[in-house]
Amino acid sequence: MSTIRIGIIGCGKIAQTRHIPEYLANEHSTIVAYYDPHLNRAKSLAQEFGGTACESVEELLNSDLDAVSVCSVNHTHADLSIQAMKKGLDVLCEKPMATTLKDAQAMDVVAKESGQILFIGQNQRLTKTHRMAKQIIHRGDIGNILSFTTTFGHGGPETWSIDPGSNTWFFDKQKAVMGAMADLGIHKTDLITFLLDDPIIAVTARLGTLDKRDGTGQLIGVDDNAFCIYETKGGVIGTMRASWTFYTKEDNSTVIYGTKGVMRIYTDPEHSIVVEGRDASVVSYDLDAIQTNENQSSSGIIDAFIEAVRTRENTISSKSVLASMRAVFAAITSSKEGRRVVISE
Repeated sequence: MSTIRIGIIGCGKIAQTRHIPEYLANEHSTIVAYYDPHLNRAKSLAQEFGGTACESVEELLNSDLDAVSVCSVNHTHADLSIQAMKKGLDVLCEKPMATTLKDAQAMDVVAKESGQILFIGQNQRLTKTHRMAKQIIHRGDIGNILSFTTTFGHGGPETWSIDPGSNTWFFDKQKAVMGAMADLGIHKTDLITFLLDDPIIAVTARLGTLDKRDGTGQLIGVDDNAFCIYETKGGVIGTMRASWTFYTKEDNSTVIYGTKGVMRIYTDPEHSIVVEGRDASVVSYDLDAIQTNENQSSSGIIDAFIEAVRTRENTISSKSVLASMRAVFAAITSSKEGRRVVISE
């Protein structure tokens, strides 16, 4: 296949630190068009890396493209992805896939009907450590899985956003819709579903705003912390925590408890996986270091997307992410209504 021509929709931090550098590093892709509501931002990137700055989404979608990266604010993901697929373009959509379950399902329907690749940016599935952890689970090293705890927390997006400070779009309910749950919680929700191959069927959750304040000094309109109890179809029960108020070291860890032992993932600074057996055995794996806001490394998501476009085999499809999105929306409902929510397809 010839070089894949890419358009970037949304030229903020995630585009600048992940999508653009990783497309440039991939021999099978070239970026030819950029769009951002702040036109000067798109122009600056086009001047630096080559390509054209477009004045509208429509102009970009009507360019000579093969695929687009949707790196815009949360509430636009579904509409932009659907527009692009209907134009015959493959799509890499940043997480969260959508801000309502209805929109996520609509995206999946259009992907099926159009035959286009709709690839969702759940990059935690791609780390060497998480892929090895899945192998360890499935070959039975720690026995039958009983429970888990998984965490993703850092000091918040206000220092990382393209518009840093207390007025970042991440804190704007109109643009972001959801807070830490959509930014970080979707990663760990999707990861648990991926590792266990076991869908979440019930959720009890509490989402809250504990500390983050906007430019007026008022608590922000989205959650800065999420606490979830997940129950899987296979009978596993575990906890997921997402937080923007971990003001020291970032935590992006997972611990899986089984009948034969425990697997600790990204908990030890020296080893990316430590497996402790009931027989007092310890097996360590040194595979990689998890990406952090301060230490950005290649996520692998762009290479995986380009490979999907070239082979027409989608490894992180909208269909595969829908189970995780159902759990996220169930958590929001649980928190609002103060009850355990059973998930139905």
